[in-house]
Amino acid sequence: MATSPIVTAIIYTALAILLLLFLSSSNQPHSRHRRLKLRPPPSSSSDRHRPPIPFDPIISNIEQKREDRQWERTHFHLDSDGDDHAPGHEAQPEWEDFMDAEDYINDEERFNVTHRIQLLFPKIDVAPADGFASADELAEWNFQIALREVMHRTSRDMELHDKNKDGFVALGEYDPPSWSRRDDEDNTSSSYNMGWWKEDHFNASDVDGNGLLNLTEFNDFLHPADSTNPKLIQWLCKEEIRERDQDKDGKLDFQEFFHGLFDSIRNYDEVHNESDTSETAPAKKLFQDLDKDNDGFLSEDELKAVIGNLHPSEHYYAKQQADYALSQADTDKDGRLTLTEMIEHPYVFYSSIFNDEDDDDDFHDEFR
Repeated sequence: MATSPIVTAIIYTALAILLLLFLSSSNQPHSRHRRLKLRPPPSSSSDRHRPPIPFDPIISNIEQKREDRQWERTHFHLDSDGDDHAPGHEAQPEWEDFMDAEDYINDEERFNVTHRIQLLFPKIDVAPADGFASADELAEWNFQIALREVMHRTSRDMELHDKNKDGFVALGEYDPPSWSRRDDEDNTSSSYNMGWWKEDHFNASDVDGNGLLNLTEFNDFLHPADSTNPKLIQWLCKEEIRERDQDKDGKLDFQEFFHGLFDSIRNYDEVHNESDTSETAPAKKLFQDLDKDNDGFLSEDELKAVIGNLHPSEHYYAKQQADYALSQADTDKDGRLTLTEMIEHPYVFYSSIFNDEDDDDDFHDEFR
């Protein structure tokens, strides 16, 4: 039976509409298919896992509020329903409209990563403001966010340890982390065994020598790798030697260096054979480079050149993250980023909070 002209016309019209809809949708920009996810609060254990620095201050503020609530529950045993609600914030009152902070950062009308980059770019491009974000500018941006987070945690910890509420922490007021005491009881290697949290560590942090630590000194006490206090850097070098000094002569000979320190500071990009000779050759070269007085030992002063390898600072991580962003988003390979390049690669900067269950290969391990 022949199809009537009316039916034929309807069919062709429907097919044409479907084709137009398909073409229209194919020309639309793809929406993000991965959900932005907040970083978990840092662990209280001795794990040296270092999470990425959040690129966006809003993300940092949300995570900080959530971390504060967990800290309060841990130390003051506050009741909690177990949910992480969106924190209120004077500068961002819209957060209060969302029961869950992750719902907020995944609402593209409220938190659009392209718009955020457009807003943040001129705050990054400052030295000089030339329309480009350099590696140094990106590193400084990362560092300032990291520094704010670190100082906030230090202020919070100072509130806990300053038992007489005089604005200072005395040695007798400070309780070492519980994980360090557990390791010490188990006779395992730990920061507490090395001398961390003890009197020498405290005195090295006490710049003015008054027997009390103010906020800056207490921050150096908790984070000596970021300190510019020469006494604290000297103490850090002394502790690294003491941990590896098998014959207790206060310095490291080559065997102590090779078996106790070399693997932590070696350059794994060096090409070498697998023979025993090639294993010790780069170690001997580095040892000789560090042994400035050529006496066959490494002293505390000589170890200063590599103390940053053993205890990376916030500056190190900020630069590492900036270099990674450049390697991924610098399309024209001129060593700097334009606003356009950053907008075209937005998730290079927000990848630290991606939930990449469907894109395991897209997330890099540099910052895990």
